[in-house]
Amino acid sequence: MSSNKKYWKSVEELNENSSIVEALRNNEFVEEIPTTDFLSDKESLSSSSTTRRDFLKYVGFSTAAATLAACEGPVHKSIPYVLQPEQIIPGVADFYASTMFDGFDFANLLVKTREGRPIKIENNTIAGAKFAANARVHASVLSLYDSMRLKITKVAQKDATWQEADLKIKASLADAKAKGGQVVLLTGTLASPSTEKLIGEFIAKNSTAKHVIYDAVSESAALDAFEAAYGERALVDYDFSKANTIVSIGADFLGDWQGGSYDSGYAKGRIPQAGKMSKHFQFEANMTLSGAAADKRVPMTVASQKQALVKIYNVITGSVVSTTKVEGEDVIMKAAQQLKAAGSKGVLVSGIQDKNAQLLVLAINSALASEAFSTSGTRQIRKGSNEKVAQLIADMNAGSVHTLIMSGVNPVYTLADSKAFVSGLKKVKLSAAFSLREDETASITNIAVPAPHYLESWNDLMLTKGTYSLTQPTIRPLFSSKQFQDALLSWIGSNTEYYDYIKMNAGNYTNGASWNQTVHDGIAVGVAGAATGGSANFAAAASALASSAPAKGFELVLYTKTGLGDGQQANNPWLQEFPDPITRVSWDNYVTVSQSDAAKLGLENRIVANGGLDGSYATLTVNGVKLENVPVIVQPGQAKGTLGMALGYGKKVGLKEEMQVGLNAYAFYKGFDNVQSATIEAAGGMHEFACVQGQKTLMGRGDIIRETSLEVFNSKGADVWNPVPVVSLDHKEVEATKVDLWESFDRSVGHHFNLSIDLNACTGCGACVIACHAENNVPVVGKSEIRRSRDMHWLRIDRYYSSEDTFAADNKKKEEFDGLFGDKGSLGGFGQMENAADNPQVSFQPVMCQHCNHAPCETVCPVAATSHGRQGQNQMAYNRCVGTRYCANNCPYKVRRFNWFLYNNNDEFDFHMNDDLGRMVVNPDVNVRSRGVMEKCSMCIQKTQLTILTAKKEGREVAFDEFETACSAACSSGAMVFGDVNNKESQVAKLAEDKRMYHLLESVGTKPNVFYHVKVRNT
Repeated sequence: MSSNKKYWKSVEELNENSSIVEALRNNEFVEEIPTTDFLSDKESLSSSSTTRRDFLKYVGFSTAAATLAACEGPVHKSIPYVLQPEQIIPGVADFYASTMFDGFDFANLLVKTREGRPIKIENNTIAGAKFAANARVHASVLSLYDSMRLKITKVAQKDATWQEADLKIKASLADAKAKGGQVVLLTGTLASPSTEKLIGEFIAKNSTAKHVIYDAVSESAALDAFEAAYGERALVDYDFSKANTIVSIGADFLGDWQGGSYDSGYAKGRIPQAGKMSKHFQFEANMTLSGAAADKRVPMTVASQKQALVKIYNVITGSVVSTTKVEGEDVIMKAAQQLKAAGSKGVLVSGIQDKNAQLLVLAINSALASEAFSTSGTRQIRKGSNEKVAQLIADMNAGSVHTLIMSGVNPVYTLADSKAFVSGLKKVKLSAAFSLREDETASITNIAVPAPHYLESWNDLMLTKGTYSLTQPTIRPLFSSKQFQDALLSWIGSNTEYYDYIKMNAGNYTNGASWNQTVHDGIAVGVAGAATGGSANFAAAASALASSAPAKGFELVLYTKTGLGDGQQANNPWLQEFPDPITRVSWDNYVTVSQSDAAKLGLENRIVANGGLDGSYATLTVNGVKLENVPVIVQPGQAKGTLGMALGYGKKVGLKEEMQVGLNAYAFYKGFDNVQSATIEAAGGMHEFACVQGQKTLMGRGDIIRETSLEVFNSKGADVWNPVPVVSLDHKEVEATKVDLWESFDRSVGHHFNLSIDLNACTGCGACVIACHAENNVPVVGKSEIRRSRDMHWLRIDRYYSSEDTFAADNKKKEEFDGLFGDKGSLGGFGQMENAADNPQVSFQPVMCQHCNHAPCETVCPVAATSHGRQGQNQMAYNRCVGTRYCANNCPYKVRRFNWFLYNNNDEFDFHMNDDLGRMVVNPDVNVRSRGVMEKCSMCIQKTQLTILTAKKEGREVAFDEFETACSAACSSGAMVFGDVNNKESQVAKLAEDKRMYHLLESVGTKPNVFYHVKVRNT
């Protein structure tokens, strides 16, 4: 029997005369469909390949331009890395080989796209693709969907068309040519043979034009030295895998020194093989990733580093240049002797921004005949000249520059004396900037042109001499952008598209490979001849360096942080929330001070009740430039008499308000010298840091970070340096691995996944953290939530400092505790061990869900939301979870995260998930979690299942090393290895049998599927 009841959808329907109700009944779409935004005009409609069905499917999106760009797929000339699809197949990812270079970062990539949207960056592992993605490159896919990008050309700060801007620029070029006015193209390093050739053609047609290359973070000293010695403006591409002895003087080569990407080669020599591993000495002012990895680290002012370099030069070359005595002289001489003994298996690098210092580096490595040092295959990723940039500013202020065209630079933000640049810009008759964002420079130029993101562009690159790689678009341009190279072609009167121009030139560099093959692979490897020619007076350089005057007052050492680099991606929330590997602070830059200097200056850090970190404010003065209210981090390992501060922060223009954090340290970067004389004094108030790690020491807990020396590793059994923990059973000591509270399942059938983490290879770079963000839709929560210990990272990299000079000394001190009170009492002793040493040893440990076979979280969940899978993964059923958080309380590893808020589409969290454009990066294979549920590492179950299903569909077994997670795929050092432990041919199965293998907190009996390898130090 049918019901006659009438149901009302809203109270408004009770009013029979309501116009709103009538409108809703008659209109399927409440708001007018933005057809003009989609199709613009009849011409666009006729040229679009979007079908009516696709149009209706995507019409609900508010980001119409981005949607159309995605649904049409990449430019038709792109060739997918794996296969060429005739059309986009929903649910199936396509990968495109590409190359990223933004003037600072670079990498050989595979770009993962879903339904035409780039959503993930992967490393291209084909032969010759040697540059892996760092954290910033992994995050660059989110910068594609930055809602603050410049969307339309602007003339005199008003919206215009490219055609209007083009006419003005052409008129200005013609006027300059007629009047003999100077035309300047100001760009960052291009590393593109086609672009450089095109600029040459432009200059040939415009006789008064010149090209000035400007790197925001300069390597001009090293470039000048190499050019003097070898006649070529380039950087050496060191191969640390060929070095047994490594000496670094102020070079953070595991960070951003000369472009970075050295961790892979370095890690190969750091894993003990046949009882041997490389020896690494580090002399530096700031605590860096390289210093943290070193076997022997000596904190040292830059003035002392210069003396140390000359002393080593004397030992290696037999010279007798007079030097002054410095602290740590014994270690310097030891390093010099070991370097000389290593001969061709030794290498020295230096980050001192002084041409004379860099000349000595070349002389030392040449004298050693170092295999890690080669003048062939040089890096082309830095070409800037400090001298030419300074001359340009002088010319602008003299009124001799008629037309200034900029691409990929932001000098108003990055120049120390930006006021001089701004005043000169006012005297230029026409200025134009091709920029991704309406930044500090683009916002004050006569013309601002939106530049395409590298994922929307064609380009070619020569990152190292002899190696040719291509950048190809993976999505149509989201906005009305214009590529700088296409504009150059237009200005020289060519109708050729830049794609065709690259293709015409490619044959000169591909070493016989076809165009299609090069696009498919992303790279073509040729043969690079060694650099020759040039001459340099090394003895004079050594004398000049030895007599250089030390800084007055404190030495301020400027550096780039692992997260933000030079600041180009300051509007990227993934990078802002990324905790610095050393300080563990996000959403800030700060001045780092040594513990002894902080005590003298009255500066302090303290952990407050909610787990947040508070720090003093200071006033910093450099060359008459004063910055007030600079937050202070008291940094163990900072050299006395030195300060550190990161560049790349303090941007205000073209950024969301939440991302406008920190202070602009470029204001101190006078003369492109990263070392400046500074004064510092305490200021009132305390700064609230977002710091994810409160502990400062390991406190002798050697079962967490296990480590030993190479001597002990070689001479004693694993039971000494990697003992199996014991527990009491029937009043007898029994190995913890042989005692169980549960019956174990037979895990030998089918796949069983394990993740291996080698503490010797991990450099703390954080690429895995950002890759996990991208793969698993991890939300960004912002500074205030981080401060409340509510970070949502599925993967964290714990950093530990030793309390004594070494972790071994920590353990010894702990073992010698006697009673509770007194000099050796455990109460006072553990309190002392909370304080890091002045020059501590440092260890990094990636920690994610350990996927315990006997997981404590599973036993306490009242609704069975977390359970164990047959393949070893600890799984989460989000729809079952009611948020009791019992599992988090019961987890000994503290890896589970609770969604306190809805982070998606919430104005309180105005990051990428709060706007439609930003959500284009979301991986559709992974849930976007809602409020009130627990989430954690899933061991990328979506990736493991895809691998299994792909093999099944292709009628084959899974290859022995085919499985991977986001973190293991991103790890360029090889520290993380994932796979099926039941497949005895797999690398992870072999690593599980290694004598260095141990489980985290093994005595608890959780039987994790993640295991670690004991850290061995070559001390």
